[in-house]
Amino acid sequence: MESAQIITAKEIARKILQKEKLFILDVRNEADYNNWRIEGESVEITNVPYFELLDGIDPALDRIPSGQSVVVVCAKEGSSQFVADQLAEAGRSDIFYLQGGMKAWSEYLEPVKVADLSGDGELYQFVRLGKGCLSYMVLSGGEAAIIDASRMTEQYEDFMKEKGVTLVHTIDTHLHADHISGGRTLAEKHGALYHLPPKDAAEVTFDFEKLEEGKDIHVGKQAIKVQPIYSPGHTIGSTSFSIDDTYLLSGDILFVESIGRPDLAGMAEDWVGDLRETLYTRFAELSEALLVLPAHFGNSSELGEGGLVAARLGKLYQHNPGLNLHDEVEFRKTVTENLPPQPNAYQEIRQTNMGKINPNEEEQREMEIGPNRCAVHDK
Repeated sequence: MESAQIITAKEIARKILQKEKLFILDVRNEADYNNWRIEGESVEITNVPYFELLDGIDPALDRIPSGQSVVVVCAKEGSSQFVADQLAEAGRSDIFYLQGGMKAWSEYLEPVKVADLSGDGELYQFVRLGKGCLSYMVLSGGEAAIIDASRMTEQYEDFMKEKGVTLVHTIDTHLHADHISGGRTLAEKHGALYHLPPKDAAEVTFDFEKLEEGKDIHVGKQAIKVQPIYSPGHTIGSTSFSIDDTYLLSGDILFVESIGRPDLAGMAEDWVGDLRETLYTRFAELSEALLVLPAHFGNSSELGEGGLVAARLGKLYQHNPGLNLHDEVEFRKTVTENLPPQPNAYQEIRQTNMGKINPNEEEQREMEIGPNRCAVHDK
């Protein structure tokens, strides 16, 4: 008799990035499924809630294809394993269940190489497919800097060990509201410097290095310049980075298909002018050839070759809807009204990133469940 097999979040991520055909049976309740699910260009997915399968799996058998592998997913793993085993017992072959459930999917990071930098440097983007978060690592001369780190610090540490580098800087482009930063934890553990924009840090409870425009951050003997660029709007302290005068790490100000929302600190009306100034004046003065590397993505359509999320600045000014709202009244209305729902537990996440509260690991997982929703156009 066939039995259900385990599949990991890493294996699913590789299938999605390689655009392999993938059929998913999601057995979470309908509300959780509609809020957030596994997505990708090659993914076909259907939802049959677990409680509908307690008396028999016929409702699921009617919804899944024959002759094709099926991955069953749930919140934590248990329900999907039960359903997968039932499908296997019913004679279906190539049945898998996601190890660790959607919690594991939310936490997996896929490293994608962006480019070689001047001298001996390298730049990597870490794609958190299950959350839409993007973080970065700059490597040079045996040293590393991490920008916008997630709380899954072990995955960065494993990568640094593999590369044989020492962490010297961690940087947050702003005080995050959608995910818990791992920057301070990594810095404290490895004796690195933790950098944060001072205008976002008025209420933090810990010491940090101030991110200041014109104050380069050096990584390695080749002294790769990580040049901060003050770019408020998503938060009052939002700071982007120019690396090697070639790459623009734009934080949550500018994405591939949208722009950053100004309301997550309750200051939309106050910050909308800063947002417009950053996008329509400050960034417009930068080279159109810069490769924009944002801190988030909202849709799987933003994933490029190998999973890289990036676009030339000039192309974004042509095609990004948030950069083509030339009437100021229309712009203000777009970024302050009819916005997507705010991220899950965003106030508690902000307080955690300020050091005001210290939730345990399971509480942190629950706080982060769901999409990031940092962009104006993510519905």
